[in-house]
Amino acid sequence: MDNELSKKHITLFDSIKEIDENGNEFWGARKLSKVLEYSEFRHFIPVIERAKEACENSGHAILDHFEEYLEEIKHGKGAKQDYESVKLSRYACYLIVQNADPSKEVVAQGQTYFAVQTRLQEIRQMDEYNRLKSEEEKRLFLRDEMKRHNIQLADAAKGAGVIEPLDYAIFQNHGYMGLYGGLDAKGIHKNKGLKKSQNILDHMGSTELAANLFRATQTEEKLRRDNIKGKQKANQTHFEIGKKVRKTIEEIGGTMPENLPVADSIKKLEKTKEPKPLKTPKKKK
Repeated sequence: MDNELSKKHITLFDSIKEIDENGNEFWGARKLSKVLEYSEFRHFIPVIERAKEACENSGHAILDHFEEYLEEIKHGKGAKQDYESVKLSRYACYLIVQNADPSKEVVAQGQTYFAVQTRLQEIRQMDEYNRLKSEEEKRLFLRDEMKRHNIQLADAAKGAGVIEPLDYAIFQNHGYMGLYGGLDAKGIHKNKGLKKSQNILDHMGSTELAANLFRATQTEEKLRRDNIKGKQKANQTHFEIGKKVRKTIEEIGGTMPENLPVADSIKKLEKTKEPKPLKTPKKKK
């Protein structure tokens, strides 16, 4: 039943998406407010304002994501009327659902939908990633991204009160358990037949690395944005984000991460990419 509800909401978000004359996708604020179950648009305006503030605080130009325009709304018997509204980018919608009423089921679904779609869009727009052709190149790229974002995640977790190494290991396990259906790092090792000394991330293919990268980036962002404090709350946040990513994979018919094939150690690929040292010519005797 929950899965059917999720698909219904995702269909709703897609159904109100529009394309402008330049081929850019957007969402009308009034239609989005109805989907998010706001009875009157005036109650939705404060949510838009909070999203604009978050946009500015994130270093993005508000006008690139929020544009005032006249939105056409259909009434009974086919009547149409234009109302003052806001044209929203996908990123604007993402910020809006993060600032909307979290008690609504559709808002929670919107958070997952727009978070995943926004991150996928970011990856697609990475010129460097788009130039990659082989699975090996994608793995190396995503593994480097994972290293960078794990540092940022650790910093965000520290700000939430996860200080000691043991506490951070527990924090990381919560993220894994959410994403891997209850399996912690030890369980993933056993499930994939990896040795204790082998790093889980080094044996992931690009699909699995992308899922874990999304888990890490979204957890870091939520810890900072919501100013989460306390080890228990940080752990729960990591678990919930991992769980949402897993649910999204399920909804799109993807393979669960614990069932993805184990890849050869990425260390081998890294060595092949290292420049070979120049040979020093032997001196003639």
